[in-house]
Amino acid sequence: MSTVTPEELNLLIEQTYKVEGEFNELKASYAHLQDTVEKVVEFLPNAIWIVNSDGTIFLQNSQARELWELLKLLEYKNEDYELKFNSSSYLIKSSSYKDKIMLSATDITEQKRKENLATMGQMAAHLSHEIRNPIGAISLMSSTLKKRVIPENIPLVQEIQNSVARIERIIKATLMFSKGVEATKKEFQWSELKASIDMSIGYYAYSKEIEFVFPELDFVINADKDLLDMLFSNFIINAIDAIELDDNEEGLIELYYESDEKYHIFTIFDSGVEIENKVSLFEAFKSTKLKGNGLGLVLSRQIAEAHGGCVNLLDTYKKCFEIKIFK
Repeated sequence: MSTVTPEELNLLIEQTYKVEGEFNELKASYAHLQDTVEKVVEFLPNAIWIVNSDGTIFLQNSQARELWELLKLLEYKNEDYELKFNSSSYLIKSSSYKDKIMLSATDITEQKRKENLATMGQMAAHLSHEIRNPIGAISLMSSTLKKRVIPENIPLVQEIQNSVARIERIIKATLMFSKGVEATKKEFQWSELKASIDMSIGYYAYSKEIEFVFPELDFVINADKDLLDMLFSNFIINAIDAIELDDNEEGLIELYYESDEKYHIFTIFDSGVEIENKVSLFEAFKSTKLKGNGLGLVLSRQIAEAHGGCVNLLDTYKKCFEIKIFK
């Protein structure tokens, strides 16, 4: 029986330490790689699941953990597909490698909403073009009819004209939304804009006694008067509708003005019912009003932004909107 010399024993011990060191380095490298993979998966903007062949989860990120119920509905397919879950839309992708299946779910709800808005905008613009000519003819004929009817029938013709004016306003708003807002600025007096707003109010039918408080001080504005007319008319008509829904027989609409070095600042208040859904307040084609088309506030904000300003709902004890127009 051969004996192990001290030199051979020392060499064996050194080799054992060396193998152990290499194993520890390999283990640390694997742990670092696993940690890196987990961080990369966690960093991804979509929900990721890596599933074993027996259905158990090998790896997932935090978004996937929040959507654990969605995982039950996913299928492995050769092509991408869309899935509706809890009022949200998801794009599902899948792939396999050896005994693992990777599934990902990307929230495309906002993308789908924008696509739907674009489609609705195109359809609305097409319909608006089709409606424009007959509405123009009705407007012209009603003006002629008003001159010929007996005095008792004049209110009926006036009601026709008011309805036509409302349709024309909707058509104008729809076409502007589909094309985008561009401001052509020119200096004018506030009193000129106020006269246009008064005319818009005159064309709008309402049943209650409403007091309108507008700025009396005259001042110069460098802006697109037609666009600002639409902006303020939208807010005032919304205020009228809110007062019409209120239990009181009288209402108040106040428009205050102040300015600083940069902006004309308007604050509008009404005594009508409160806003039901503040979250979707500035979303196109969403309206809580029976008369609304869901574009008024959206266009108003776009008009303000086209003038270097903004529109905000103020968090006060009153229902107030702040409108800023860059000087």
